Amino acid sequence: MQHITDVFFDLDHTLWDFEKNSALTFQKILAENNVAVDFDRFLAAYVPINLECWRMFREEKISKKELRYQRLFQTFAAINFKASDELINLLSEQYIQYLSSFNHLFEYTEELLQNLQEKYKLHIITNGFRDVQQRKIEASGIASYFEHIIDSESVHVKKPNPKIFEHALALANVNPENALMIGDSLEADILGALKVQMNVIHVDFDKKYTHLLCPIVHHLTEIEELL
Repeated sequence: MQHITDVFFDLDHTLWDFEKNSALTFQKILAENNVAVDFDRFLAAYVPINLECWRMFREEKISKKELRYQRLFQTFAAINFKASDELINLLSEQYIQYLSSFNHLFEYTEELLQNLQEKYKLHIITNGFRDVQQRKIEASGIASYFEHIIDSESVHVKKPNPKIFEHALALANVNPENALMIGDSLEADILGALKVQMNVIHVDFDKKYTHLLCPIVHHLTEIEELL
C-alpha cells in the first residue's frame, strides 16, 4: 500500500466502541425510567436485533423511525416484557440523547490517528445518523483528525452503495487506487469499497472472519504495520 494518500475509517465498531457505549447508555436510561428488566438478558436480546434492524435499514427495508422503534419493541418482546409504545418511544429518544455522552474508543485509536495523520489525510465514512455521529466524534475528542466526515444521511445512500464511496473520493479529491478504507463490516465497508477499487483493511476484533479479499487485523496496532 505504498501509494496511499487518504485513509477512510468507519466509525462504529472500528474506532468508537459502540457495544460498550450502547450498554452504558441503556444501563442509565433503563434505571432512570425504572424499567425492571434483567439487564444482561435485555442486552443479549438487543444486540443481534439491533444488528438485524441496521441491516434492514441499510437495505432500505425500514425507515430511520422504524429502526429506532423496532429494535426496542422486538427486544422487549423477546424477553417477554410488556412495554407501552409511550415507554418505547421515550427510551428511543433518550438513547439517542445520551449515547454520545459515553465515549469509549477502542484501544490505540488516538495513537493510531495521531501517527497516521503525519503521513495521510484522514476521513470518516459512516452509515450512522448525521447528528449522532457528529456528537460522538466531537465528544470523544477525535474530530480534529479528520478532514471530511461523510455520513449516509447527507449523501442519501448507505454503504455498501458505491455512490457513498464515490462521493467520499470526490470530496477528498483522491483516486481509488490512492485511497484506503478501514472498517469492521464485511458487507458495508469491505465489499462496498472494493466495488469502487479502493484498497481495504478489514478490522475484525472478534476474529469471526477468514477470507482472502484483503488484509484482516485483530487489533488497531496492526494497521500501521500494513501501511
